[in-house]
Amino acid sequence: MELFALSEGSYSVDSTKKFIPFNPETDNRKDRPGSLFIHVNPFLIKTGADLIVLDAGLGYKDTRDELILHQNIRNAGFEPEDVTLVLMSHLHYDHSGGLVVERNGQLEVSFPQARHVIQRQEFEFGLTGKSSSYHKEIFEALQQKAIIDFVDGDGEYRPGIRYELSAGHSKFHQVFWMEFEGKKVFFGGDELPEPEQLIRKFVAKYDYDGQRSADLRIEYGKKAAADGDICLFYHARNAAIGTVNYNGEQFSVTPY
Repeated sequence: MELFALSEGSYSVDSTKKFIPFNPETDNRKDRPGSLFIHVNPFLIKTGADLIVLDAGLGYKDTRDELILHQNIRNAGFEPEDVTLVLMSHLHYDHSGGLVVERNGQLEVSFPQARHVIQRQEFEFGLTGKSSSYHKEIFEALQQKAIIDFVDGDGEYRPGIRYELSAGHSKFHQVFWMEFEGKKVFFGGDELPEPEQLIRKFVAKYDYDGQRSADLRIEYGKKAAADGDICLFYHARNAAIGTVNYNGEQFSVTPY
């Protein structure tokens, strides 16, 4: 098994839900009042059977009109066409934008050969267009052109991949436990998005159920420490892949 963090960089986002590139070395946070500052890290896992993408980033392009996500996959030594599986924690735009790519005015599926694992009710809610955190046109394109394996609640997608409806950050958010070649991997999406959120406990206003998310972070952290899981932190500033330690009172995270 090989693990890769496919960083799309750092962004600020305010109440308009627009993600604007932010360089901490040259940009001033004071120039963007009322903004959250986040890093975006989709992940890639190579196993003996699959090439797996976990959440798909914002879908921004580079100067050559190529998806940054696609180029990052090539930089890791693979081709986007080789992706066989896309596991989605939820469908907010900063996680689902890279599921499609604009070509000649049309939205095309970024991974047309891959199976996309999505909670059914999360997808259905995204299609309603009731929240600006979701971009309806992405899901309409997926509905027409992508291979989607809808899942409901908790279960085992296939041997070695288990999903659980966690419902903290979004109403139908899910997390994944995976085991490949004797190694255990946990992907908590936006319910365990940064190592710092284990160390600095708080209830976030941007979560669908802030208290549930806060409780789940602790639960997932303790489980990861006990089971020796490799954790994937989607919004990590530095160590996007790490292992969790817990001494009975405090957490720490060791980069993997």
